[in-house]
Amino acid sequence: MNWESSPVQFWRISDNFRTGHQIHFMQSSGSTKTIKVLETGHTRCRLNDNTLFISGSLKVDDAGDFSRAALRALRTLKLPQLTVNLEELDDIDSAGVTALLYLQRKIADRIPRIEFEGANKNVKNKIELFGSDTHIEEKPAREFEITEAVGGSTYSFVTSYLYGFIVLAADVLYWAVADLFKTKTTREGDFVRQSVHIGVNAAFIIIIMSFAIGFVMAVQSSQYLREFGADIFIVDLIVIAVMSQMGPLIAGVLVAGRSGSSIAAEIATMRVTAEIDALKTMGLDPVRYVVVPKLYASLFTIPLLIILSNVAGITGGASAAYYSLDISPEIFISRMDAIMQNKDLVTAFIKSQVYAVIIVLTGSFYGFRVEKGAEGVGRVTTQSVVVSISLVILADSLMAVIFY
Repeated sequence: MNWESSPVQFWRISDNFRTGHQIHFMQSSGSTKTIKVLETGHTRCRLNDNTLFISGSLKVDDAGDFSRAALRALRTLKLPQLTVNLEELDDIDSAGVTALLYLQRKIADRIPRIEFEGANKNVKNKIELFGSDTHIEEKPAREFEITEAVGGSTYSFVTSYLYGFIVLAADVLYWAVADLFKTKTTREGDFVRQSVHIGVNAAFIIIIMSFAIGFVMAVQSSQYLREFGADIFIVDLIVIAVMSQMGPLIAGVLVAGRSGSSIAAEIATMRVTAEIDALKTMGLDPVRYVVVPKLYASLFTIPLLIILSNVAGITGGASAAYYSLDISPEIFISRMDAIMQNKDLVTAFIKSQVYAVIIVLTGSFYGFRVEKGAEGVGRVTTQSVVVSISLVILADSLMAVIFY
């Protein structure tokens, strides 16, 4: 350090301060800015202009020496304000808090305003606990540049979500293939129960919604087709739209909203109530025991739900065509047989398998991430529904580009 350009005054208090040893110091001369450094056992502090920096730990063994040394250093100063910076203070106890409050009272006549800032959570909690009248100023948050914010968000997404989702997907798919023909690895009747819960219980709402959408689509299209004398092409429109897009998509979205949320809520509740921990204690893999049966049930039932959705949607369109354009069911079926392709059935089956994997993985992923009890269950359930529906729509769009 350059003693001529940076005048420094040091105090060092020996370990046996209480036995009568004096404070030894040395001071350099130069400009008006003075930095004072003192040390008492595990506590170190320095005074830079009107800010007192305290570091180390301030506990009962050093509190008395610190208060006497700091008071001696500050007694001759007269400042409008003193800021006590606690960023580097690792720990404090009730004696340390008392020393700070004692110092605050003793120098109040010469320094009327004293503020504390920068304490970590542990130090802040103890100061607020033992010194109820002490307020710690929060340092203003640093403004982040757009590149830093984007980079931080991207890193958080990759490490917290994408990586965890990939690991869960690998684990689920591994056990799904490994246990495909092993009936002893799951509870008896679990596949049937999950199939009823995920598939059968969702059939009614899927049939109603598909019929309504097919009916409305035909009604809206019929008035435009009638103007061009192309009434018969209502069959082409309904069959192609429902078989290739609307039927699978309606089934996928409804299953994601109904059964996907149920999966997330069930697993989240099991985690909150420590049932997941109990399975691990008994030597059972939660993914293998809880998630894999749901995947089997989804892979089996969603293709059937898509078939029901297609039939209901086409039935709704045929009903609207009969009442709006006087196209009889015989004509509708004859025309439908001519334009329907096996490719549509294969595409619908592939979509059903993709939707099943997306819905089960998304619900399970958010279920395992639950935090904060019942409130967290509701939060992850909402997130699961939003993300699973979004992924189903994105997957449908991607497959539409690939297959058509």
